[in-house]
Amino acid sequence: MTGLLIFFCILLIGIVVVQLGRLTELAVRIRGEGAAQLAANDFNARFGLFFMVVFLVGCFLSSIYYKNSILGYGPHAAASEHGVWLDDAFHLTLLVTGVVFFATQIALFWFAYKYRGRENRVAFFQPHDTRLEIIWTAIPALTMFYLVADGLVTWNKAMADVPETAVIGQDYMEIEATAYQFAWDIRYPGPDGVLGAKNFRRITGTNPLGQEWEDIENLDDQHVTEIVLPVGKPVRVRITAKDVLHNFYLPHFRVKMDAVPGIPTYFVFTPTTTTEEYRERLGALDRDGEPLYPEWYDPYDPAEPDGLKRYEAFNYELACAELCGKGHYSMKRTVRIVSQEEYDDWIAQQPSYYLQSVRGTDADPFKDKLLDFEIKDRKAEFNDNFNKALSSDVDKIIRLKYVNFQTGSANLTSLSRYELDNVVAAMNKYPNLTLEVGGHTDSTGDAAKNLSLSDARANAVKDYLTSKGANADRLSALGYGQDRPIDTNDTPEGRAQNRRTELRILTQ
Repeated sequence: MTGLLIFFCILLIGIVVVQLGRLTELAVRIRGEGAAQLAANDFNARFGLFFMVVFLVGCFLSSIYYKNSILGYGPHAAASEHGVWLDDAFHLTLLVTGVVFFATQIALFWFAYKYRGRENRVAFFQPHDTRLEIIWTAIPALTMFYLVADGLVTWNKAMADVPETAVIGQDYMEIEATAYQFAWDIRYPGPDGVLGAKNFRRITGTNPLGQEWEDIENLDDQHVTEIVLPVGKPVRVRITAKDVLHNFYLPHFRVKMDAVPGIPTYFVFTPTTTTEEYRERLGALDRDGEPLYPEWYDPYDPAEPDGLKRYEAFNYELACAELCGKGHYSMKRTVRIVSQEEYDDWIAQQPSYYLQSVRGTDADPFKDKLLDFEIKDRKAEFNDNFNKALSSDVDKIIRLKYVNFQTGSANLTSLSRYELDNVVAAMNKYPNLTLEVGGHTDSTGDAAKNLSLSDARANAVKDYLTSKGANADRLSALGYGQDRPIDTNDTPEGRAQNRRTELRILTQ
């Protein structure tokens, strides 16, 4: 029905246009072609002046009306250091071109009115005026030269890379943004401040960026779901894409750089306004306590008129500024700018992707060894448990949670040696210490066999300790089999807890 109404409306408009044309032809015949032409000249000239006034006033008023929604005006001053330079360059260009635009439009319509065709008026032809040509060539050329020179200076400052003498992690930080249809993979460098190497040929479902795990700088890298940056700290963003052309666009920071498959790009910027400070700017009040920007006091969610206002829910955002496919809209990411203290707290909570998703799997090149920080952490954990056992009057047992055996045997796994070396170090520190090594199993299988297996495992631990220099007279080994469970044997987790090796302090 709607389509039919639209069709009839278009048909009616066509009929009206045709009839107006016929009336015009009839008027020409009645008044004569000369008189009709002069009347048309007067009408078009006056209508042109009217259109000029409406058009230019509309341009001016619309810019005033929308100024609080345009980047660089109202509350939307740049939130980055280089953004101020870019805004200044745009403002200068707008001033010059705006003056020229208004002047040329006024001259165009005024000349059309003043020199309209009139009776007995004859055109004057001036084929050449050297002085006039010099003027209208020199003035635009000098103006353009200044604008281009100023723009090049601003461009070189805004697009500069970090200085060669700058120290990563100290003078600036580096993150990586990888675009794909239709999202972003954001990678932070972890505590070492350095992003590890990657190779697109190694991209898999569990390695979305193709990181080379042999590179130890990858081991602490973090994959995050939002971009959080400290205010006042220069940030170098590595930008790339997996599939098609995307664009890394942070409008409030005046950051915009293509993400090109196979050609890494970068952008360096320094945030100068935290998210909270920008919200305060949007929610500013005048001297009378009225909002300076009333539109930002509208409900963020129209369905919840008493909920957050727009300025309270504001967030910086990362967007893709290329039409990368039908899911293009979903590439929006939240960006938060916070104080250095808030950033430090946030980044400390972000886990290493390697430790969370790769460690101990078949993709882990260090599967059969401990890394330096793991050795350090496990040693600290053992010493803490050992000291608690020493100071306890009742429970003088230390569970060796990192001592494990091959399934169904008394053969120690290769990683068990790190925990057992901690035991040797403790025995060397306390020369009067005597220990009992206790072996325990779950209730799976025959009880007698479990008892024998636990005894063999306890002796295997004792043999390792003595081979590393521990005095055999200060050690005893005993298997308890399945008789002393510390958890249920009805679940896999409980049985894993019951399969354990413990040290009991006999004397100290």
